[in-house]
Amino acid sequence: MSKIRIIALALCVAIVPSVALTACSGDKADASSKIVVGIPQDLEDSLDPHEAVAAGTKEILFNIYEGLLKPDETGNLIPAVAKEYSVSDDGLTYSFVLRDGVKFHNGNDVTAEDVKYSIEKSAGLDGHQSLIAAFSNIKEVNIRDQKTIDIVLSEPDIDFPAYIANLNAAIIPKDNAKPDVEPVGTGPYMYVSRSPQENMILKKFDGYWGTPANIENVTLKVIPNADSIVMNLNGGSVDMFARLTATQTLQLSDKFNVLDGEMNLVQALYLNHAVKPFDNVDVCRALCYAIDVDEILKLTSDGKGFPVGSSMFPAFSKYYVDLTGTYTTDPEKAKELLASAGYPDGFSFSITVPSNYQPHIETAQVVAEQLKKIGVKADIKLVEWNSWLSDVYSGRQFESTLIGVDASSLTAGAMLDRFRSDAANNFTNYSNSEYDSLYEKVYTSSSEEERIQIYKDLQKNLADNAANVYIQDMAEFVALSDKYEGYVFYPLYVQDFARIRLKDQK
Repeated sequence: MSKIRIIALALCVAIVPSVALTACSGDKADASSKIVVGIPQDLEDSLDPHEAVAAGTKEILFNIYEGLLKPDETGNLIPAVAKEYSVSDDGLTYSFVLRDGVKFHNGNDVTAEDVKYSIEKSAGLDGHQSLIAAFSNIKEVNIRDQKTIDIVLSEPDIDFPAYIANLNAAIIPKDNAKPDVEPVGTGPYMYVSRSPQENMILKKFDGYWGTPANIENVTLKVIPNADSIVMNLNGGSVDMFARLTATQTLQLSDKFNVLDGEMNLVQALYLNHAVKPFDNVDVCRALCYAIDVDEILKLTSDGKGFPVGSSMFPAFSKYYVDLTGTYTTDPEKAKELLASAGYPDGFSFSITVPSNYQPHIETAQVVAEQLKKIGVKADIKLVEWNSWLSDVYSGRQFESTLIGVDASSLTAGAMLDRFRSDAANNFTNYSNSEYDSLYEKVYTSSSEEERIQIYKDLQKNLADNAANVYIQDMAEFVALSDKYEGYVFYPLYVQDFARIRLKDQK
């Protein structure tokens, strides 16, 4: 095979200086060191990485599982279970060379058979439903030898390495019959136990091939009641909680440091286009003209946050196009559009919001107030997280929902694929023939530059047709006890516990 590209990065070499520093501290972890991390929902959709859907589940499983490649905190792809890969001249065959000495948490070595099984399962080649749409392009997975796996595509795809780094493509043991309840991966932390609706416990994996975790024991404490988050933090039962509201951070004691970054998601009022009146584009546009994003940011996050105009967040700078000017706040224009659509007196609808996400609740409350100015009454319907997953995301039984949608991989498709009319995860039922035709060109584009422009045109289609009422990439506030340091923000929705360390742990 002729190789046109080879990637082989040594562990902890020249990613960023802090990586090397963290690597040194990990070897001296106190066997009794521990941290309690609060999470807003239980991990109930699945602990099997190939079946996990919820962002809140996948951000935790990031610590347990790894793929052939994985993302780092700068947005680059680095080797994980594979030490290197190469691509054939025709772009159809990706050959991955497995790293020596990688072990599963059960102590067994990772084999080529495990990798073949995992990729075929993730791609749906064994009858499972794949959660990675681009994996429908995988034609076959072949074991060339015990260290080399060839993944053959039906069509070239320059984004394929990013998809293979998706958590939903993680490598798991072939002989694990119950990965949904007994997760076994290769990551820096191993699963110990789970008490439904209470906690999940992780332990540092001493056999990890890479930079070891700093803290020995991690307890994930489920706190679904947003009103009790600050009480748990100030009371000392929780050491860390991510994605607080600005108001909650002001209530913290001086024993906590508040770190801020971006959530790397698109928060929006997502509309179900299969129900009235959101099957009328002028109604959807009217809501966009009624919303004042600057006021939302001011009232919910002290002015922090990053307004967005379509389904892409700024951290994906290569693909991102600023479309925030598509709609300006204009209540009179909104009323005109409603009248032309047959709703001169407005209408009523519901906004379904997961009750465990206070930032989304607060945003929904402001949106509802703003919509009153154009005669539209929005009733906020709070539901438990599991109900949101089953009824809204899977069942599509809703009128609108206010939520944040994240990217599962470092690709534009991770944000934009879901709006194809036939996409399995198109929970908003957006159906636009121009969008579908344009997306088909992604697969036949002859250059990366052409593909980037197509992705930008797709974003413009969503904005022009008011696919959703786009609001922001939310500011992320993380409360971390002053006993700890080393928290790292990623350009994806993940939590990396292995990087956190006790302050005296040098």
